[in-house]
Amino acid sequence: MSESTQAWVAAGVRAVIGAHTQAQDAGRTDEIVALYTPDAVLELPGTDPLQGHDALRAAFKGWEPTLPQLHLVTNTVVTSTGPDEATAVSDVLFLQRGEAGWAPQVVGRYDDSFRRVGGAWLLRRRKTTYQV
Repeated sequence: MSESTQAWVAAGVRAVIGAHTQAQDAGRTDEIVALYTPDAVLELPGTDPLQGHDALRAAFKGWEPTLPQLHLVTNTVVTSTGPDEATAVSDVLFLQRGEAGWAPQVVGRYDDSFRRVGGAWLLRRRKTTYQV
């Protein structure tokens, strides 16, 4: 795979991660779900995996923010496995603003798999782990 193709894949994957983060922090559930393939799986610690748009929509609707929040996603490493497949690993810090100001709530990691569908990069699987 050429260097320019790898750069194009990495840019597309990072754009999805950024769009997901901003939509989640703003509580825009439909925008989040649109970033996943119809058969996507979301794995979170302590829960059964969520699969498909309906399950994702219900979950993200229930997680809509009631206080200002920020997911700071960083140190993303994208690996392209072909022009239509990629993986990414990112560190994440979740902050929430309360009466005393911004405070860290969770430190974790995203292990993501992506597929290019109809010219758009979409999340196929996200596994979240928490650092303790």
